[in-house]
Order: sequence, then structure tokens, then C-alpha cells
Amino acid sequence: MPRQTFIAKQNEVNTVWRHVDAEGLVLGRLATEVATALMGKHRPEYTPGVTTGDAVIITNASKIVLTGRKADQKTRRRWSGYPGGLKVRSYREVLATKPERLVTEAIVRMLPKGQFGRSLAIRLRVFPGAEHTHASQSPIPLSEPSARHIRVTPAAK
Repeated sequence: MPRQTFIAKQNEVNTVWRHVDAEGLVLGRLATEVATALMGKHRPEYTPGVTTGDAVIITNASKIVLTGRKADQKTRRRWSGYPGGLKVRSYREVLATKPERLVTEAIVRMLPKGQFGRSLAIRLRVFPGAEHTHASQSPIPLSEPSARHIRVTPAAK
């Protein structure tokens, strides 16, 4: 039986807008699911180097969960390019001030590097609260394939 391989062309695949409510989700596990959806690896017509993925909207980024002691031990480093220009902030500080930046960086670092990865990162929208400005795209929920690995249950008292 001959084997046939489908190779998607750039404008053949329709973009689907997906929505993720990040409240109570673990940052790393959320980032892997969203990066997979942005790249299109969840679709049967996935083709490397072709934009076959979905656009993703993430709301409630300020309510994500960092497991263990990552909030205090992990740091975000920025360097201005000048001597003495290194700025180091813990994830707890970044989560309190700009949670959308923390979520965006976690996802973008999982995408391919270079021009193709930057074109995929444009399709990601992150909002700190519950409201977003993309209601006209009528996003559908991003399915949670393994909810037991993503959700964090609150500690019993």
C-alpha cells in the first residue's frame, strides 16, 4: 500500500482562536499545552515550518500557580547592556506586577527560535484579568487533555 504524506501549504489551514482560563493552572504545564497549540502539533495536518497552529487567548494570568518554592527561588534577569545594568527579580515580584509577561515568556521560550517562532508568538494574547478584547473572534476553549496533571488542588485545612 503506498504511503501518502500530507504537507500543508501556508494559506490552506484555517486559524482557530482558542481560549484558556489560567486560574489555578501550573505555569509550566499550561505553557506546554499552549505552545503545542500554537505550533499546531495537536492537528493531523501539522507540517514543520508552516503555521498550522491556533491563536490562543489566555485570561486570569495573575492567578497561575507556581509549585514548590519556585516563586521565591526562580528569578527573571534583564540586562540593559550597560555595566551594572543587570536587574534581577523573583517570580513572586513579577507575578505581582506583570503576570502576563511571566506567562508569555514561559510559552515563547518553548517555541522554535528564529523568525518562525516569532511569527507564532504573535498569535498569543495574554491578559492578567478575566476580560479580553478578542470576543469578536469567538474563541473556543482549549481542551484540557489531562486535567489531573494541570490543576492544582487547594491545600486542605
